[in-house]
Amino acid sequence: MTGAVARAAGATPELWVKCLECSALAFRKEVERNLNVCLKCGFHFPLTVEQRLVIVADRGSWRQIDAVLFAVDALGFVDSKPYLQRLTQTRAAVGRYDAITTGLCEIEGQPVALGIMDFQFMGGSMGVVVGEKLARLFAHAGRSRLPTVIFCASGGARMQEGILALMQMAKVVSALARYRELRLPYVSVLCHPTTGGVAASFAMLGDLNLAEPGAIIGFAGRRVIEQTTPQALPEDFQRAESLLSHGMVDAIVTRRKLRPTLNSLLAMLGRFSANRSRRRPKN
Repeated sequence: MTGAVARAAGATPELWVKCLECSALAFRKEVERNLNVCLKCGFHFPLTVEQRLVIVADRGSWRQIDAVLFAVDALGFVDSKPYLQRLTQTRAAVGRYDAITTGLCEIEGQPVALGIMDFQFMGGSMGVVVGEKLARLFAHAGRSRLPTVIFCASGGARMQEGILALMQMAKVVSALARYRELRLPYVSVLCHPTTGGVAASFAMLGDLNLAEPGAIIGFAGRRVIEQTTPQALPEDFQRAESLLSHGMVDAIVTRRKLRPTLNSLLAMLGRFSANRSRRRPKN
């Protein structure tokens, strides 16, 4: 277990961290001081929600909303263990009710509606609670005339909730469409990994889609595609850098530059949205 994973799981953190990309060893505190970015190759380690808030939100500005929403086992799903048991164990280990945390904060003094997906919680999978919290976040942002930023990190729809999970794709996109009618900006930040039904819905629908360096972004996994086609895929397949070269994301932003970049982009989009709203003809 790496130091980063050990900390996330609540275990005693190790003194050394092994990079998941280049396998370099580094003193854990040095990596943390570098915003959990590998000192050798620049690999961006996955972050906890708390770590993400420290980096992005102004100190003392964060206010969580809809914190106590939790899933039920509508399908009576059992794999290696019952779904309710898996949920209970994951909630205890991670310390939150589901795979997204939503709330309000400021980014360099600018009020923002913020959503942060948590890959620790069942691979950041999107079930009914994730869909509901995102729909509520867009609704709240619309009522308060706030820009929205969502940090995406997910393996896709949650299989234990079946079709109910897949329905969240349409639900969140519908909520986003209503939000867009208000001419308010939405920035999606694609973290490692962003895949499946999340990538196929709201994650790729930002007014601007940003990505962290090296993030895996796509729908089906590399192994599934290679077995299905069958053909060999390029080494950089589904990497953020490849998506940028093909026009699928707008920019790759390092963790250290993300906060000022978000502030600048939201200010720019806010002015653009305000101008469009003033020019919009009345019915």
